[in-house]
Amino acid sequence: MNEDMSFDFTLASAAPKTTAPAAKTVTEISNEIKRFVEGNFNKVHVKGEIFGAKRADSGHWYLSLKDENAVLSAVCWRGVASNLKVKIEDGLEVIATGKITTFAGKSSYQLVIESLEPAGEGALLKLLEERKQQFIKEGLFDAAHKKPLPFLPETIGVVSSASGAVIRDIIHRIRDRFPSHIILWPTPVQGEGAAEKVAAAVKGFNALTKGGAVPRPDVIIVARGGGSLEDLWPFNEEIVIRAVYDSEIPVISAVGHETDTMLIDYVSDKRAPTPTGAAEFAVPVKSELQSNLNIINNRMHNAIHRSLNEYKDRISGLARGIPNLSQILNEATQKLDYRLERLQTAAKNVLAHKKNNLALAEIKPIYIKTIIERSTERLRGLSERLEGVSVESVLRRGFAWVKGENNQTIYTAAAAKKQASLAVRFADGEIVLGANKPDETSAKKQKKSEKEQGSLFDF
Repeated sequence: MNEDMSFDFTLASAAPKTTAPAAKTVTEISNEIKRFVEGNFNKVHVKGEIFGAKRADSGHWYLSLKDENAVLSAVCWRGVASNLKVKIEDGLEVIATGKITTFAGKSSYQLVIESLEPAGEGALLKLLEERKQQFIKEGLFDAAHKKPLPFLPETIGVVSSASGAVIRDIIHRIRDRFPSHIILWPTPVQGEGAAEKVAAAVKGFNALTKGGAVPRPDVIIVARGGGSLEDLWPFNEEIVIRAVYDSEIPVISAVGHETDTMLIDYVSDKRAPTPTGAAEFAVPVKSELQSNLNIINNRMHNAIHRSLNEYKDRISGLARGIPNLSQILNEATQKLDYRLERLQTAAKNVLAHKKNNLALAEIKPIYIKTIIERSTERLRGLSERLEGVSVESVLRRGFAWVKGENNQTIYTAAAAKKQASLAVRFADGEIVLGANKPDETSAKKQKKSEKEQGSLFDF
């Protein structure tokens, strides 16, 4: 054993001497490590749970990703954080994409996050609910914004994959129900970039002009088959939701199975449980329409026939209540003849009576003279009676007319005593008592009073 040790020593002492390598600075070592790490971990996808997330005053986020056995520090710069699809918060399981770099100040390494996506169905459901509430607050799902589907579209636009059973099912179903023109805008329906292309297809259909080389659809179907929540996720993306909301063309969503509900189902104008159901919503059944038209046509003819019969019966009933027009005319003619006959007879009688009176007048003129004399004598008697009751006649018979100072007639001695003067009229003149002589004013008043007073003996 000692010999071995001596041998070793001898060999060692006999070996040529070498120069020790030059020492490197800490900075040089840190830079070499940084280049090595960034060169080998320039693009990585890391799945983990966020914890210790903190937003700095600068707007940058500092956090860690962990799993059962390890922890990875991470940073998300402010410009990237503002465009992330998910909100950074503790407890959220995510898939972070970025690069690994070192931080020389602490001899540590960290992940610089460039994008962040939820990982696992629980995280996706949480994000889905958050987006749903956000869109509800904005009013994107309000029923007031729903557009009615056209009853019979001439052109149907379909946004879906060009391959697979979905488009075939839609085409077959539409042809079976009511053949219509179908335009397919092929897009990927899952994976990265699918949401952007689906949204572009919806906008593209709306950008078409009516009557152009490519006809503008009357309704759009956005469809894909079933799959996991991750597979269907593009139809929950904001870009798709807003494109459907802004669409002027009615949109039918048919994504996944009947039990799958994506955000596109809330914003679309009609949700179909399956792509086949979307085709059924888009067009009616032609044979059913023809059958309904036949039924309506028969009902219309029956209604018209029934109405005509009812009007005919009413006219017949009214006709029975109207008397015979010929009979009415004959009776009226008969009455007219009777009245004409009576009129002629009356005219003859009047004429005969006048002739008789004229004959009497010619034969007995003495009779007419006697009538005139009698009338004259009667008129004379009435004139004499009128003269006998006049004022002058009464005054000539010895009566006097006593008047007061106001030219009023005085009927009693008591009334005469109250007067300052009295005027007494006789047949041959008038005297004034209680005054020297009647003045001209009294005379005028006397004459006026006589005109106004009239006869004392009028009756």
